Amino acid sequence: MRNHGDGQRPGTTRRAAPPNASDPPDLRLAGLAVAAWLAALAGLYLPARASLLVAAIAAVVAAGGGAYLHGLLGRPPASVRRYGWTVIAVLLGVVCGASVTAARVAVRDATPVRALVEERAVVTVDLVIRDDPRLVRTGSGRPATFLVAAESTRFTGLAGHRVEARVRMLVLATDPAWRELLPGQRLTAEGRLAAPRGGDLTAAVLWSTRAPAPHGSPPGLQRAAGTLRTGLQEACEPLPDERGGLLPGLVVGDTSRLPDSVREDFLATGMTHLTAVSGSNVAIIVGAVLLLARWGRAGPWLAAGLCVVALVGFVILVRPSPSVVRAAAMGAIGLAALAAGRPRAALPALAAAVTVLVLVDPELAGDLGFALSVLATGGLLLLAPRWRDALRRRRVPAGVAEALAVPAAAQLACAPVVAGISGTVSVVAVPANLLVVPAVAPATVLGVVAAALSPLWSAGAEFLAWLASWPAWWLVTVAYYGARVPAGGLPWPAGVGGALLLAGLTLALLVAVRRRVVRRLVAVIAVAAVLGALPVRLVAAGWPPAGWVVVACAVGQGDALVLSAGPGRGVVVDAGAEPGAVDRCLRRLGVREVPLLVISHFHYDHVGGVAGVFRGRRVAAVLVPSWPEPAFGRDLVRVAASAGSAELISVPVGWDYRAGAVELTVVGPPAPQRGTRSDPNNNSLVLLATVNGVRILLTGDAEIEEQRALLDRAPDGGLRAHVLKVAHHGSAYQDPAFLDAIRPLVAVVPVGRENTYGHPDASVLDRLARDGARVLRTDLDGDVAVVTRPSGLAVVARGPESPPGR
Repeated sequence: MRNHGDGQRPGTTRRAAPPNASDPPDLRLAGLAVAAWLAALAGLYLPARASLLVAAIAAVVAAGGGAYLHGLLGRPPASVRRYGWTVIAVLLGVVCGASVTAARVAVRDATPVRALVEERAVVTVDLVIRDDPRLVRTGSGRPATFLVAAESTRFTGLAGHRVEARVRMLVLATDPAWRELLPGQRLTAEGRLAAPRGGDLTAAVLWSTRAPAPHGSPPGLQRAAGTLRTGLQEACEPLPDERGGLLPGLVVGDTSRLPDSVREDFLATGMTHLTAVSGSNVAIIVGAVLLLARWGRAGPWLAAGLCVVALVGFVILVRPSPSVVRAAAMGAIGLAALAAGRPRAALPALAAAVTVLVLVDPELAGDLGFALSVLATGGLLLLAPRWRDALRRRRVPAGVAEALAVPAAAQLACAPVVAGISGTVSVVAVPANLLVVPAVAPATVLGVVAAALSPLWSAGAEFLAWLASWPAWWLVTVAYYGARVPAGGLPWPAGVGGALLLAGLTLALLVAVRRRVVRRLVAVIAVAAVLGALPVRLVAAGWPPAGWVVVACAVGQGDALVLSAGPGRGVVVDAGAEPGAVDRCLRRLGVREVPLLVISHFHYDHVGGVAGVFRGRRVAAVLVPSWPEPAFGRDLVRVAASAGSAELISVPVGWDYRAGAVELTVVGPPAPQRGTRSDPNNNSLVLLATVNGVRILLTGDAEIEEQRALLDRAPDGGLRAHVLKVAHHGSAYQDPAFLDAIRPLVAVVPVGRENTYGHPDASVLDRLARDGARVLRTDLDGDVAVVTRPSGLAVVARGPESPPGR
């Protein structure tokens, strides 16, 4: 009798064991997908001929390898045969990715279109809109600019010469009519061509200052989507700004009403993915439908069909743009696995989806959202089930284990890319995402239902939006406090090198922690880092330096200075261009109360960040200049002051003010300046401050005309100061006699790195240095503090956020 050593009875069929998280992942298509992705990415930066050469070499090698593995060129060893087909799959991925991208790049670089771009020709273009117009931030009095992705069908030059070409374009438009366009809309636009930045399939950039001429109506699906999105916005109108702006972002990725403060808090806590349409949005909607289907005891195929209907409806709601189609493809992976009854099929499905999407649109290979979406999905498939089961083996409840494993896996998978882009590794991202897990799904589902109901019953849609605003409030709260955790973001090398370094360390750690001894060692090191390094940064931090009297904040191309008025208090002069930058500087200084905010003039690089000064702080009063232009800056300050319940004041020359150790006197402008090169600059408020005996001259953007007027009016020695805030970012518009009259010991230049204005002027810096001043620049030195020491005046530079030129 034959011995059945496994105990199986003769004539019976062994059942396959159900798959579980401990089974090895199915990576058969992973090599093909990654190779196609990387080859397409490289092809976007290479000429078409170079990509075709790479594809040809890979095809020849793959053909030879395939013949060898089939035994046509010899008998390969078993070990070679085992891994040989994986290598062949990688080579085929290179062939597909490189050849398809080469074909698209050849169209992009076609000679007729390139010639028009090189000539910077003025043309009339027939276009098809590809995605929603996006508002681009502008400043310094420039009109609002809209960025519109489009595809051309025909170019017509001034002489009537026509070029038929279907290529991708970006339109930079200033006319408000562009804002109302929908994807799929056909139109004609006029403007001047410019070269694109490269690294994608964009063939040209069109600068247009005129309204487009639409041809017909947008497609029906896009009109339906527009109706639903407008209904959701209207339902959110009665809500507070933070919640009302966040809810459309959670549901359809529309962040047009999202306040800058919330946007920056989400970025600091690694929660930005919640406001972008991604596979997680699809998973939430499909998961809700699946839950209802299971409650109704529907079979796998019926449940999958209902989910497909929900998926199509969601794509219509958020508009079938390329990013949404990508997200739908990622979400459809789970549906395929559900219908097939094979959870392990999800990973090959992911690889197949990546391959197909990259080959259909090679530009996705260089898209950040695509990379994060794929990495997050891969983390959920590869890591989350194992971590969930490991937690359950340690008697963690099933729901808690799932809630812990899913965001941790997604965050770990995306961390290398995020670190390479931002130059930081967030230590609050995982806790923050864990805390908001219970709120994301209710907010999203209620928001979707509100949007669907809005055309039929507006009151019901508003009620559902109000219900959804409460979980949205929790998200805003977590982001607010998470962004203010000290040492919440640790510095990390930026760029490709930093991303690869973190990816390598992550892989090594995942392999190493499979051993119990290594796990315990990692835990001990992590605890030691938290209990050791973190308190050092909290208690013995090197910033702000002791005895500081004034700090020039590194806020880019703009001004923001802080005068020390006592513990936790500071007089702020100007606010830079971005709320987040000045807010972070004030948090680093520990400023919780601002007795006076001074606005030197209303240019955007001095007022754009005004909301950041009010963020989490009490501002008692705002001092503004008498010169009312530009109007948009004046209105921005008025709105911020009104929202913060701060008194808005305008005072004459000679006005004195005192707050703690700060004494201020307004010394300029002596009289209104009209007809100058820049009247707003030459009517800047000029202040002479004294802090603990240190005289500081704050000049705004005063140029030669105002400087000469100040010099004519001031008594001998009246402008002398220990510290000079160099006017107008160190521009060349300085009066030498004015600088000579000040004779500062320290000259601080607030200026942005690699700005396009030529600031600061080298001759101005040289003159200050020759006269004995220590010159510091915020673009090179970061935040700059002037401090008092027993030995006299000293300066301390915090250092730039990243190396210059990066």
